[in-house]
Amino acid sequence: MGERTGSWLSEMERRADALIERRHAVILAIESSCDETAAAIVADGREVRSSIIASQIPLHAMYGGVVPEIASRKHVESVDPVVREALSQANLTLADVDAIAVTYGPGLVGALLVGVAYAKALAYAENKPLIPVNHIEGHVSANYIAHPDLEPPFVCLIASGGHSHIVRVDDYGAYTLLGQTMDDAAGEAFDKAARVLNLPYPGGPLLDKLSKEGNPMALQLPHVKISGRYDYSFSGLKTALINRVHALRQKGEDIPAADIAASFQHAVVELLSDKAILAALDTGAETVALAGGVASNSGLRAAMARKCEQHGLRLLMPPPILCTDNAAMIGSAAYYRLMKRELADLDLNACPSLRLV
Repeated sequence: MGERTGSWLSEMERRADALIERRHAVILAIESSCDETAAAIVADGREVRSSIIASQIPLHAMYGGVVPEIASRKHVESVDPVVREALSQANLTLADVDAIAVTYGPGLVGALLVGVAYAKALAYAENKPLIPVNHIEGHVSANYIAHPDLEPPFVCLIASGGHSHIVRVDDYGAYTLLGQTMDDAAGEAFDKAARVLNLPYPGGPLLDKLSKEGNPMALQLPHVKISGRYDYSFSGLKTALINRVHALRQKGEDIPAADIAASFQHAVVELLSDKAILAALDTGAETVALAGGVASNSGLRAAMARKCEQHGLRLLMPPPILCTDNAAMIGSAAYYRLMKRELADLDLNACPSLRLV
């Protein structure tokens, strides 16, 4: 089998060389890292011809968060119909696709395995090059879809449920890590704060909505200090919030949920935006981009817009539909990996703790 797969990969590399020579490729991308099963058809890294997302939110809502086993089983049910719908909406068949891309990490291992196994089988059966994609790189690449004129280098703030990074995008697929969270990710902190306020899953977007009704200055939260110039820490803010809410409940006092939500969001957003702007200014970047699920947070978008204008920086933000987990961003990242001849063999495996840098 090893000899057979090696021969298959050699043939796929020859096919990739032809695509690289003409600088054109239509890619079928598959994303299944957490609780969305997604597929998309993307041409040349910038043109989205279809994008289908099957959300699992109703399945996990009663548990207050994603249940990995349930997520994996639902991916098994959804992946083939989602791929078929993506092809149908793009008015294409598998014969019209030049390559198959798939997220192989980071994420939930069972969920990732569904997408990886499906993509490998499809690539082998259809004799299409297989492109492995880092999920976080996909989030960064959403900006190439939203802003077709964007070219590296630029600084990107990646904020999601599992990650908070500031990176310098040196080139397509090449990154320098400038800062990162030392504990909770921003999205994780929002979800935990929402849970304390008894907001249902998914908590982050509901906390954002509730914050619009409150006073962001109502609750004084501790100013987070950390040694890394561009690093983050959110666990202290989360603990301060939890202690404040618990104290009010123990005294039998009313919980001013809107004020608490607004104050917590303000504290997190200020920390995220201040360090991202600082990193851009220190590195001489002219453009700052947002990426990840938290990039759809209204408070963060407003703070970044205000501060970038103040410092003369260009701010780029994907629309909310490209901030959530989707396959279009995976197809964009895959195109630039393909142009560098970075393919996977049929022994590709899920890598749940995969790092961007």
